[in-house]
Amino acid sequence: MMRLAIAGAAVCLMVALVGIGGAAVPDIPPVAERNVVKLGAPASNFQLPDLNGHLVALSDLHGKVVLLNFWATWCGPCRVEMPTMEQLYRTFSRKDFEILAVSIDVQGVAITKPFQQEYHLTFPILHDADYRVGLTYGARTLPMTFLVDRQGVVRSKKPLSSTPCCLSLDFQQYLCPSARRPASSDRS
Repeated sequence: MMRLAIAGAAVCLMVALVGIGGAAVPDIPPVAERNVVKLGAPASNFQLPDLNGHLVALSDLHGKVVLLNFWATWCGPCRVEMPTMEQLYRTFSRKDFEILAVSIDVQGVAITKPFQQEYHLTFPILHDADYRVGLTYGARTLPMTFLVDRQGVVRSKKPLSSTPCCLSLDFQQYLCPSARRPASSDRS
């Protein structure tokens, strides 16, 4: 009798599973990829506090090229890239370019302020202690850097290296009109 009950339960379970899997399911991205900012799509706006407690919104920088970097003080590669980011920040005018370094350190200012002073960083450091903004952008590893163009569109997502990325045509095309790649309509 027990075997019959187990067999019956197994058959019911198999029928239920086949019924669930039998229908055509549209392409559903894994949970980690849902509601994540995509390349070529508008950047999600956010507001995060800086080292002085002032809220900084991405939308306030519309019209500028923004390098959005997710990092943490405990991340070795993040520490390595900070001098490169500082060099980049000093290279371009604030009129055209901004860096937002978004720290995910849960200790906030207590740990990032000494880090900023040690590395002599002058670009804005924001805090995303609960990592909500980082997850919205799909920054699953650190460091992760996004390039947002003047219209607020995400153009690049990649780890930043210790080589100055200002030398990259992919980066400069959004800052320097003379470095812009010709669009197909520009070609004769």
